[in-house]
Amino acid sequence: MYRHLLVPIDATDLSVDIIGQAVEYARTLGARITFFHALPDHAASLFGEAEIIRAAAPEDYVYAFEGRARELLVKAESAARAQGVPCSARSAVVDAPYEGIIAAAREAGCDLIFMASHGRRSSVGMMLGSQTLKVLTHTEIPVLVAAMRNPPARARAIGIIRDEHRSLAAVMHVWMRTLANARRQGALPDAALMRAIVHYIGTFPVAQHHPKEDEHLFRRLRERTNALEAELDELERQHERDRRMVADLGAMVEDLYAGQGNHDIGAIEQAVSRYANFLWEHLGREEGVILPAAQRYLTSEDWDEIDAAFARNDDSRFIGDVEAGLRRLFSRIVNVEAEAGS
Repeated sequence: MYRHLLVPIDATDLSVDIIGQAVEYARTLGARITFFHALPDHAASLFGEAEIIRAAAPEDYVYAFEGRARELLVKAESAARAQGVPCSARSAVVDAPYEGIIAAAREAGCDLIFMASHGRRSSVGMMLGSQTLKVLTHTEIPVLVAAMRNPPARARAIGIIRDEHRSLAAVMHVWMRTLANARRQGALPDAALMRAIVHYIGTFPVAQHHPKEDEHLFRRLRERTNALEAELDELERQHERDRRMVADLGAMVEDLYAGQGNHDIGAIEQAVSRYANFLWEHLGREEGVILPAAQRYLTSEDWDEIDAAFARNDDSRFIGDVEAGLRRLFSRIVNVEAEAGS
């Protein structure tokens, strides 16, 4: 049976679904995954979209055409880790995405390419569906084509919630690795990065994601059934505990860089580890209990409301100055390791 899957992803909603299917398939097989993102060769054209954005909005260029690849891949890795599936990730600048996909599968030693059957064009990425047939006709490696369709509101909303969970998980993994590296090196981690992480987890999940769950998902569930009252009460208490824990972590970070000596790297590392374990348990409850129950009890009208509420938080869905700033902040955080390793 297959032991190593190559899973091409891009910046469309389709990739959220394909990642979930691929991770579940790999888990049942006991296989590993290499995620791959094909980067278009924007340098080949002096008058293309990339050059226009580079000149008009340099920060948007850095996010869209440089940082976005690592962001997509690190969230895919987080999805695999959440299910205990070994994984790695790679990207490459290519003229033709299908050629990059085949080359990546060969170089990684994959014995199966897991792709979607159709997709929509993304302004920053490849068109997965249009490349599937080309991969099928040009590779000797087996290709498994997952049937996809335009998702209903329920599937879109659940996809966004899970994707946001993966975003938070990715940031936490960066934070824990950063602290572990600093402890081993006997040096303080980058202050700007530490403060950026505290700001992200205090602004995105605590101030945006959790309140939307309380106001829309949890409220609708309470209206439809009494079976989840105790679980929902506990999750809402955990949302408040999350806010307090993040505030405490922020204070520890500020004390560290103020030179007050109240906290050392080891103490902060332990506190972040406790917070991470709290988050894994919390997210596991939501994905293992609440989302399956929501699919059982909620109506199509409920899902329309939830989808509309969460769609405003979706990555490419960020709007306004605050959301755009969070988008760039997340990209900076998850790209820091790639920059350090280059």
